[in-house]
Amino acid sequence: MSEAADELRREILALVARYHAVAHAPAKFVPGQTPVPVAGRVFDAEDVQTLVDCALEFWLTAGRFAAEFERGLAEKVGRQYAVLVNSGSSANLLALACLGSPSLGERGLHPGDEVITVAAAFPTTVNPIVQSGLVPVFLDVVPGRYNLDIDQLEAAFSPRTKAIIAAHTLGNPFEAREVAAFCRRRGLWLIEDCCDALGATYLGRPVGSFGHLATLSFYPAHQITTGEGGAVVTDDPALWRLLESLRDWGRACWCAPGRDNTCGKRFGWQLGGLPAGYDHKYVYSHIGYNLKATDMQAAVGVSQLKKLSQFVAARRRNFQQLYQGLADLQEYFLLPEPTPEAEPSWFGFPLAIRPGVCFSRNELIAHLDARKIGTRLLFGGNLTRQPAYHNVAFRQVGDLANSDFVMNRAFWLGVYPGLTEEMISYVVSSIREFVDERVGEAARRFPPFRNP
Repeated sequence: MSEAADELRREILALVARYHAVAHAPAKFVPGQTPVPVAGRVFDAEDVQTLVDCALEFWLTAGRFAAEFERGLAEKVGRQYAVLVNSGSSANLLALACLGSPSLGERGLHPGDEVITVAAAFPTTVNPIVQSGLVPVFLDVVPGRYNLDIDQLEAAFSPRTKAIIAAHTLGNPFEAREVAAFCRRRGLWLIEDCCDALGATYLGRPVGSFGHLATLSFYPAHQITTGEGGAVVTDDPALWRLLESLRDWGRACWCAPGRDNTCGKRFGWQLGGLPAGYDHKYVYSHIGYNLKATDMQAAVGVSQLKKLSQFVAARRRNFQQLYQGLADLQEYFLLPEPTPEAEPSWFGFPLAIRPGVCFSRNELIAHLDARKIGTRLLFGGNLTRQPAYHNVAFRQVGDLANSDFVMNRAFWLGVYPGLTEEMISYVVSSIREFVDERVGEAARRFPPFRNP
């Protein structure tokens, strides 16, 4: 780069910082007028500067920022390799597809094999099972934690079972050591869906470090964001090569974008039924996809990753403020329960209406919505009851009663770092006002019986 171009670049980035300070200055919170969303992007001037810095290079596909982001992600999760993709949903698809590679032989996943998962889940944890011609086996969840019930694992197992894929729901780790031990005993693959849980730990270890593969998402609702984006991490070099092949059209070549002849014999291979010397860049060893992310997305990720610990700390503070503000209402609500020996990286604050109380979930959500307080249901509820799965072959363990409880009574509130203490206090007071009003109405309608 010329000295003149370098000077212009510095001027542009300085202007970007000034622009950010003016255009994205925080607005005053006005209760009842300012929305309190469940999630959103949280970014600073450095994030925008890094994005613009990348854009000035105009390297539009994966490049130096993608490589740096992959290295940083692998280090954060405690794995050797990370493969950047265009979304967390694609990460789950890629992880399942990788385990279906013919190169894995009998150990690989084949059509008709079973994969244990959770019924109360986000659809794209489960969809790749179906899309790969496999059979989902649905477990129930533990109320309050909303993770898979490990006591059902043995009942879920059959001779066709080959793998488990499950999420650390809302950033609360499942009992990953115990699930990994079950997988070792039964010879199963384990995929940890960490899309909601980057920064969480179980037994002092990062989530994503227990399975053969783990997936991440960088959608704006998550702990860090690249807008769209995701990744798969692993320690296994063979799986890493499969992931890269399947992500990049199924190609056999492992050259980085813009590089040629890394193997040293680009025109020296003879593979399949191709003629000897066929260009290795156009040899395909898998039925693959194009799931790559761009370098501009990765540039934002590089900058965001530096702030992960402070983002996670803010989520935990917001979670604690909500918990403390609602702790004396447990007669009406099932409050969230962190998994023992876990440090969650909370994605949201789950709340469930207890049976028999004098109000419904829908009534409370409507009350909050009228006050511009955002809520979300716990994803798909019981997925077996969703229309998309009516013609899908699956097995289930038990009656999935807890998943039905989630479907009918659970929702979650935001804890993301963009929420202030004042906003959280407003959420708490709005819920308490609603409960006081409904309990008072019920008392007036059904006064306690008194002997004359």
